[in-house]
Amino acid sequence: MSEATDLATDAGHTDPRVGLRAVAALRRLLEHLESAQVRNARAKGWPWQQIADELGVSRQAVHKKHGKER
Repeated sequence: MSEATDLATDAGHTDPRVGLRAVAALRRLLEHLESAQVRNARAKGWPWQQIADELGVSRQAVHKKHGKER
């Protein structure tokens, strides 16, 4: 199994310590993946509004979060 699959399984664990640690790790993974894909989209010339639409957030929110990344 992949790490993400293991974490998703652990997130439903009956031991709160295991579950919460898995949720935190999934959150970090998700943030990393989002940043990588925003950089990818910007490198391909996507405007902030198009990225925001795909993420389901406002243009301002995505720009504030990722606008300083390079």
